[in-house]
Amino acid sequence: MSQFDLIIVGYGNVARRFEALLAERRKVLARDHRFTARIVATATRRHGYRYGGRPLRVASTIEFLDAALAKSRAAARQQRLVVIETTTLDVVRGEPATRHVRTALAGGAHVVTANKGPVAFAYRSLARAAERAGRRFLFEGAVMDGVPVFNLARETLPAVKVTGFRGIVNSTTNYILTAMENGQGFSAALAEMQARGIAEADPSLDLEGWDAAAKTAALANVLFDARMTPHDVERRGLTQEAGRDALEARKAGRRLKLVASARRQGREVTARVACEALPAGDLLAGVEAQHNALVLETDLLEEIAIVQRGGGLTATAYALLSDLVTIARATSQSPRSARGRRTP
Repeated sequence: MSQFDLIIVGYGNVARRFEALLAERRKVLARDHRFTARIVATATRRHGYRYGGRPLRVASTIEFLDAALAKSRAAARQQRLVVIETTTLDVVRGEPATRHVRTALAGGAHVVTANKGPVAFAYRSLARAAERAGRRFLFEGAVMDGVPVFNLARETLPAVKVTGFRGIVNSTTNYILTAMENGQGFSAALAEMQARGIAEADPSLDLEGWDAAAKTAALANVLFDARMTPHDVERRGLTQEAGRDALEARKAGRRLKLVASARRQGREVTARVACEALPAGDLLAGVEAQHNALVLETDLLEEIAIVQRGGGLTATAYALLSDLVTIARATSQSPRSARGRRTP
């Protein structure tokens, strides 16, 4: 039985639900996956920095990480230290989350993040850093909450090339468009998503398409080995006319959706986020409310579709938990076999 020590950076809704999920699934994790986990340190905006339940007198999150990593050297040497990074998205540079990930890997910790920024801005360099350190850098919760998009491509599609994808990957905008079709006002629909903790802390990230663009860049970087950031994605979010356009599309037998898409042709990768009036027969047209969907285009299996009928805090928290299980499985092997394995 292994015991993992967890350092949590960013203690918002997702992190708190993750902590509760750890407690709820404690017996299952011990029985079926042979590990336990305890939170040894937290960095929070409201309560500051703490290690072992006591305040840490540091001036920044990087100083907190350096101190917490130093205090956890024994767990790091034994590959039992994991940094859980759940800070909010910075769509300008992907910071400070990317620096948090890099610092944690350099300190000997595995990293699990639900933040899209590190994958959308620095996937290649962080994957190399993880490989050099012999640690895992995992991010299943970055795109579709708990749906295993990256695990699907990494573990279950050997020798298959993903050539493109299209999907609905932003729950807030899809809920708003569906609500406006049914006569609800824009502001009321957005307020409901904020009350549920689903909308981004800065709702403009959802409405202007930045969240979807970051997810598109993350998918392209991992699935296509691209070097893309959200700024490379053609982006058009919801406009003031979205409600009217949604109603007009519905009358014409179509559905207005904010669609994220990307395609690889040779070495060139193009990506786009924009509202599209989809025909009723399109799988994405039937994605309702806060549901998500992703269609992978492949060279051997044609199209593979993943539909998430649900989502929310528990699903994102579960993604963190599933990545922790992946690390537990990897570290249960011999240290030599665990080292040097490339991250997804």
